[in-house]
Amino acid sequence: MSRTQRFLVKVLPGSMAAGMEAESRSWVLHCEPCGHDTSVWDMGGVRWKAAGNPRRRARCSNCGSWTVGTLRRNA
Repeated sequence: MSRTQRFLVKVLPGSMAAGMEAESRSWVLHCEPCGHDTSVWDMGGVRWKAAGNPRRRARCSNCGSWTVGTLRRNA
């Protein structure tokens, strides 16, 4: 867990923290070169009560390359 995640889990009530984690896990970064999906929570981030499909630069946990991927929410 990242510092931000630990702080938010510590400060928020249990049900809100669980909801935040569940929603962050439903958002994934899609690596265009290899097609792998990584959840925002697993990357150390938090995406809670968010909308849209922004593009972010990140390192893919599967192929190891830096990529500009699209964040999307799994249904």
